[in-house]
Amino acid sequence: MKGQTLKENKDFRRLYYRGKSEASPVLVTYAMKNRRGGCFYGITTSKKIGGAVERNRARRVIRAAYRSLEPKINGSWDFVFVARTRTTIVKSQAVEKAMLEHMQALGAIDE
Repeated sequence: MKGQTLKENKDFRRLYYRGKSEASPVLVTYAMKNRRGGCFYGITTSKKIGGAVERNRARRVIRAAYRSLEPKINGSWDFVFVARTRTTIVKSQAVEKAMLEHMQALGAIDE
Protein backbone atom coordinates (compact mmCIF):
# COMPACT_ATOMS: atom_id res chain seq x y z
CA MET A 1 0.00 0.00 0.00
CA LYS A 2 1.28 3.44 -0.91
CA GLY A 3 1.57 5.81 2.05
CA GLN A 4 -0.82 8.71 2.20
CA THR A 5 0.69 12.17 2.13
CA LEU A 6 0.03 15.18 4.33
CA LYS A 7 -1.02 18.14 2.23
CA GLU A 8 -2.62 20.62 4.61
CA ASN A 9 -0.50 23.32 6.24
CA LYS A 10 -2.29 22.72 9.57
CA ASP A 11 -1.07 19.09 9.59
CA PHE A 12 2.54 20.20 9.10
CA ARG A 13 2.20 22.88 11.81
CA ARG A 14 0.63 20.37 14.23
CA LEU A 15 3.65 18.09 13.89
CA TYR A 16 6.16 20.94 14.17
CA TYR A 17 4.62 22.16 17.44
CA ARG A 18 3.21 19.05 19.11
CA GLY A 19 5.16 16.19 17.57
CA LYS A 20 8.40 14.70 18.80
CA SER A 21 11.51 15.30 16.71
CA GLU A 22 14.86 13.74 15.93
CA ALA A 23 17.61 15.47 13.97
CA SER A 24 20.76 14.43 12.16
CA PRO A 25 23.01 16.21 9.64
CA VAL A 26 21.09 14.51 6.82
CA LEU A 27 17.45 14.71 7.93
CA VAL A 28 15.03 16.04 10.53
CA THR A 29 12.06 13.86 11.45
CA TYR A 30 8.89 14.97 13.25
CA ALA A 31 6.53 12.21 14.37
CA MET A 32 3.25 11.90 16.20
CA LYS A 33 0.76 9.10 16.70
CA ASN A 34 -2.58 9.56 14.95
CA ARG A 35 -6.05 8.07 15.32
CA ARG A 36 -6.88 8.04 11.62
CA GLY A 37 -5.67 4.48 11.03
CA GLY A 38 -2.72 4.38 8.67
CA CYS A 39 0.51 6.29 8.27
CA PHE A 40 0.72 9.71 6.70
CA TYR A 41 3.88 11.56 5.73
CA GLY A 42 4.96 14.92 4.38
CA ILE A 43 8.26 16.20 3.05
CA THR A 44 9.62 19.73 3.38
CA THR A 45 12.46 21.07 1.24
CA SER A 46 13.29 24.74 1.55
CA LYS A 47 15.14 26.92 -0.92
CA LYS A 48 18.19 26.70 1.34
CA ILE A 49 18.68 23.16 -0.01
CA GLY A 50 19.43 24.43 -3.49
CA GLY A 51 17.72 24.79 -6.84
CA ALA A 52 14.74 22.81 -8.09
CA VAL A 53 16.91 19.87 -9.17
CA GLU A 54 18.46 19.47 -5.71
CA ARG A 55 15.11 19.89 -3.93
CA ASN A 56 13.46 17.30 -6.18
CA ARG A 57 16.31 14.85 -5.61
CA ALA A 58 16.03 15.34 -1.84
CA ARG A 59 12.27 14.66 -1.98
CA ARG A 60 12.80 11.59 -4.17
CA VAL A 61 15.45 10.12 -1.87
CA ILE A 62 13.36 10.76 1.28
CA ARG A 63 10.26 9.27 -0.36
CA ALA A 64 12.18 6.12 -1.38
CA ALA A 65 13.62 5.71 2.13
CA TYR A 66 10.17 6.10 3.69
CA ARG A 67 8.60 3.55 1.35
CA SER A 68 11.26 0.96 2.19
CA LEU A 69 10.70 1.46 5.95
CA GLU A 70 6.91 1.81 5.89
CA PRO A 71 6.15 -1.94 6.34
CA LYS A 72 8.15 -1.94 9.61
CA ILE A 73 6.12 0.87 11.21
CA ASN A 74 3.84 -0.33 13.99
CA GLY A 75 0.64 1.60 14.58
CA SER A 76 -0.69 4.76 12.99
CA TRP A 77 1.74 7.66 12.74
CA ASP A 78 2.12 11.04 11.07
CA PHE A 79 5.61 12.01 9.90
CA VAL A 80 7.15 15.16 8.49
CA PHE A 81 10.64 14.87 7.04
CA VAL A 82 12.67 18.03 6.59
CA ALA A 83 15.54 17.85 4.11
CA ARG A 84 18.87 19.39 5.00
CA THR A 85 21.67 20.62 2.75
CA ARG A 86 23.56 17.32 3.13
CA THR A 87 20.50 15.34 1.96
CA THR A 88 21.25 16.21 -1.66
CA ILE A 89 24.89 15.06 -1.60
CA VAL A 90 24.84 11.85 0.47
CA LYS A 91 23.89 8.43 -0.85
CA SER A 92 20.30 7.31 -0.42
CA GLN A 93 21.37 4.53 1.99
CA ALA A 94 22.60 7.21 4.42
CA VAL A 95 19.20 8.90 4.36
CA GLU A 96 17.45 5.56 4.93
CA LYS A 97 19.80 4.73 7.83
CA ALA A 98 19.17 8.13 9.47
CA MET A 99 15.41 7.72 9.00
CA LEU A 100 15.47 4.24 10.56
CA GLU A 101 17.41 5.55 13.58
CA HIS A 102 14.97 8.44 14.00
CA MET A 103 11.90 6.18 13.78
CA GLN A 104 13.40 3.78 16.33
CA ALA A 105 14.21 6.64 18.71
CA LEU A 106 10.66 8.02 18.35
CA GLY A 107 9.11 4.58 18.95
CA ALA A 108 7.52 4.07 15.54
CA ILE A 109 9.68 1.02 14.78
CA ASP A 110 10.78 -1.61 17.30
CA GLU A 111 14.53 -2.11 17.62
